[in-house]
Amino acid sequence: MRERMRGFRELVRLDEALERLRRKVTHRIADSEYVSLQSACGRICGEDLYAPWDYPPYGRSAVDGYAVIAEDTFGASPTNPIKLRVVAEIEAGMDPSKIPEMGRGEAVEVLTGAPIPRGATAVIPAEEAERRGGEIEVHGEVYPGQNISKKGEDFKAGEAIIHRGELIKPWHIGVAATFGMRELKVLRKPRAALLSTGNELVEPGEGLRPGQIYNSTKPMLASALRSLGCSVVDLGTSRDDPDEILAKMIEGVRGCDLVIVTGGTSIGARDLVPEAVSKIGEVVVHGLAIRPGKTAGLAVIDGKPVYMLSGFPVASLIQFWKLVIPAIEHMTGCRFDPAPRIRGRLVRRVASPPGIRSFIRVRVLEARGGEIIIEPLRLTGSGVLSTLTLGNGLLVIPEEVEGYEEGEAVDVELFSPVIRLGDET
Repeated sequence: MRERMRGFRELVRLDEALERLRRKVTHRIADSEYVSLQSACGRICGEDLYAPWDYPPYGRSAVDGYAVIAEDTFGASPTNPIKLRVVAEIEAGMDPSKIPEMGRGEAVEVLTGAPIPRGATAVIPAEEAERRGGEIEVHGEVYPGQNISKKGEDFKAGEAIIHRGELIKPWHIGVAATFGMRELKVLRKPRAALLSTGNELVEPGEGLRPGQIYNSTKPMLASALRSLGCSVVDLGTSRDDPDEILAKMIEGVRGCDLVIVTGGTSIGARDLVPEAVSKIGEVVVHGLAIRPGKTAGLAVIDGKPVYMLSGFPVASLIQFWKLVIPAIEHMTGCRFDPAPRIRGRLVRRVASPPGIRSFIRVRVLEARGGEIIIEPLRLTGSGVLSTLTLGNGLLVIPEEVEGYEEGEAVDVELFSPVIRLGDET
């Protein structure tokens, strides 16, 4: 025990740790499946998708009004209206090939989205023309191309509309629907195995005995994984027994793309996870220069990433954001949305040890005048979940910075909306 309690041999910087892991992880998620258009949002696109034809497929009106030859309107004004003869009316949905060509001095009434008749070069909005029987009086000029959506101005045939590895968003669904697609090819969901360790842990809903606590970290991480489109395999909770831990990790590696083990990764006598991992894989990093979460370990088994995360919920969630998400991106080719950032004024000084990247939980407040205020909640306490429920952002202090002074402008990563002063409950 005395040997294990001496401390970490080295603390590896976060960027270096991620680079070491990337070099070792050879596993990729390449299997794909087709899902309905309604089910594709939030999935990772499994192929480059191209526009099968120009869109719009023909020139169409962008407004309700009258298709005209632009030159016929030159010089028109409210005091000098120009008269044009209305020769036809066109609605959206009409076959463009059956619309006759128009000539000089003529106008065609069109609705928004209607095909532009051959010969027309602009559309004058209805409010700039007055209909009088079979004629219109034009009260303003239009230039060639005005109020016309040109053929292919949105998408050209053969143009990429969604790329492989791109996270499918609602607007991608709209584009796919525009071209009549009913289903999309997506990567299968990454499978993540979750294992908790610790004799003191009890699953929520079960009875507690003295000395026991409910396992809050595993359900939290499972939810975080599902929010990224992963499927989760719950390996349960292992006792502090190296053989049991090893058996469950083997089960996870065989059936999943990555394994996350929480607890048992520090330097105490019962921190057995790194020892178990080393029997069947390679421990790439154990000990990170971050706060909270320095006890994290990164390993590789059969080319797949294995994470040894803190059993404390706050530390494990920060480790998840900064370590696990990059690995899922690496294996899928996807880039998830970065956390939104906001700049504000720090209300008190915060310090950070040299050489350590600190993640300070903060409250981001908007004062009535619009000023953004950053209020640090706590510098330590990797198990204090209230710093996440009360807070809404992370202030990241880089390794080469020893802190920020009161009143200094700093950037914060948001994980919840900004709190407006006066709206707090």
